[in-house]
Amino acid sequence: MNTTKVIAYYRVSTASQGKSGLGLESQQSSVKAFCEREDLELLTEIIEIETGKGSDALDRRPRLSHALAEAKRLDAAVVVSKLDRLSRDVHFISGLMAHRVPFIVAELGLDADPFMLHLYAALAEKERSLISERTKSALKVVKTRGVLLGNKTNLPEAQSLGHATNAAIADAFATKMRPILGKMSGSYREIARNLSDMGIPTARGGKWQAVQVSNLLKRARQLSV
Repeated sequence: MNTTKVIAYYRVSTASQGKSGLGLESQQSSVKAFCEREDLELLTEIIEIETGKGSDALDRRPRLSHALAEAKRLDAAVVVSKLDRLSRDVHFISGLMAHRVPFIVAELGLDADPFMLHLYAALAEKERSLISERTKSALKVVKTRGVLLGNKTNLPEAQSLGHATNAAIADAFATKMRPILGKMSGSYREIARNLSDMGIPTARGGKWQAVQVSNLLKRARQLSV
């Protein structure tokens, strides 16, 4: 396949988003800027309106099937803005790879090969599972306190629990990364580049930026106090 020629695939989750352009414009902007930066020829753009949930999502995504067929016909790759525009399901990502059509994720760059895409998808799937488990645990705590779920007057407490869950995940990631960060020096931008070159994804499975390194180092220092 010729990875200098690409077909853009955009996915929005609801019909209203598709009509309003909500989420679509950001995907288009990201992909077009990426293609210009990497000198890729954007042949066509394909838009899908679908939830994409489940391992059989391809059956409910005729536009993605069309994108795969067009990529084969035109000897091109399929480019998306972020990995979740394809799926966060590892099984689904594996199924796509079986079509022998190269996939490029603008957020991850040209160097993210199929193995890395599987890794990022696995991390995203694991993170989603952890968040779900912690959310269920938080809801159980709320119920034991006799709080009526769905009552808007309980919104502040629910939000507080959500923030606590996210903070716990961030703390765990900072703790895991602390030994690696301790061996690095240079500017935040240089550290971000080194982490990306090492194939280490961010907590959300994305590519490192200077601001993420800064926030992670700050959190790691706070935990060590």
